[in-house]
Amino acid sequence: MFNQLPQQLAYWYPRRDEHQWVLGCVYKVEGPSYRKPGAMMLFNNLGEQLGLLSGGCLESDIQKHASQVMRTQQAVTLCYDGSNEDDMSVLLGIGCGGTIYILLQPLTETNDYLQLGSVAPNIERNQACIFMQRITDKQQAPEARHIGLDNAEYSAVAAQIANHKRHNGALITQNNQDWLATYIQPPKHLLIVGGGVDARPLVDIAVTLGWRVTVCDPRPANARREHFMSASTILRCSPKSLPDDPLFDQFEAAVVMTHNLQLDADALAALQQSSIDYLALLGPAARKQQIFELAELEEHNLRVPVAGPAGLSLGGEMPEEIALSIMAECLAQLNQATAHSISKLL
Repeated sequence: MFNQLPQQLAYWYPRRDEHQWVLGCVYKVEGPSYRKPGAMMLFNNLGEQLGLLSGGCLESDIQKHASQVMRTQQAVTLCYDGSNEDDMSVLLGIGCGGTIYILLQPLTETNDYLQLGSVAPNIERNQACIFMQRITDKQQAPEARHIGLDNAEYSAVAAQIANHKRHNGALITQNNQDWLATYIQPPKHLLIVGGGVDARPLVDIAVTLGWRVTVCDPRPANARREHFMSASTILRCSPKSLPDDPLFDQFEAAVVMTHNLQLDADALAALQQSSIDYLALLGPAARKQQIFELAELEEHNLRVPVAGPAGLSLGGEMPEEIALSIMAECLAQLNQATAHSISKLL
């Protein structure tokens, strides 16, 4: 799947001159919508679609407009009004009831690929950036630029985006022109300490979400590459040496699940130096206390409270079910969400 921008760029960049491409973006919404401002999608002349701009109901129609953009090399804006029974979006089955505004622009060497080629290196360097697109029409040439962390403009634009809670993009005005400013960050990076059988579904779920995953386990029988093909990195080292690894400062979340008291204790001791925002420890509460004593640590020594037992209470017991509960808790913590039922069912 290519629902995350880093995945889309990784696929598009080496093929950028092999096919015709169009970049689609949601730049404004009114009322409820599946995707929010800043959502991006790539289309090509083979009919490939990378990403989503809706829940799947609009993409076929958007592809037709993208094909027109490929022919004319002119940008177009689209409006799907889910509140209007006569609008095309209702015929297409849009069910959210909101209005979605979409910008389609050609990606060509002539327009410097809208500077998307400059965004990709930022992601590879694990650096955030802001991607700016002018909301244009057929009368104007497409225009875009990227703003790196070292750009004086970065903080001001980032603050404007932050005003739109939970959205990665915001419509802003500069020099009497409307621009879509999209905050682009590298994939989240999960560290899993322990490469046993139960770690495999955890890796798979995280990778499906578009995350990078590093698995650390010094034991020869564990964390074998053939069992963790989708993991970004496998570290054959003691958890004690994790702070010396170049990746250490990139981890945003960690799950400790070696099923070995000493290795778990070593991992906790190492992770007290990290800047992670989520730390989970597999096993019951009594085991958690044992590990803290073995590591000679108090929980307040760590930057974040330890989720132990790990995960949300979903009632599962198999590795896949436990992995789902851990990833759900982790995602909620990183997104500062409640993890409650939206419907108030639970």
